[in-house]
Amino acid sequence: MVLGVVGIVLYVAVGVFYLGSGLVMPYPWAFGMWALWAGGLVVLIRVFSESRVWTPVVPAVAMVLWVIIVQLGSWLFDWTA
Repeated sequence: MVLGVVGIVLYVAVGVFYLGSGLVMPYPWAFGMWALWAGGLVVLIRVFSESRVWTPVVPAVAMVLWVIIVQLGSWLFDWTA
């Protein structure tokens, strides 16, 4: 149960980065990032209901995915803050 709650809290913390994506990238891309975060929330809820042990993995994957997308956008599309 504790790992499940930790995973949810961490996912909300990662959501702050996704929310702030509009400061770094154009809004159409930011809307896509927000949709990606919402999809991850659905995955988190499913993982939480099936096996709470794996719940902290979802925010870790979400954070790595956010860093990769923002970095690639910076390199390929010259996104700057």
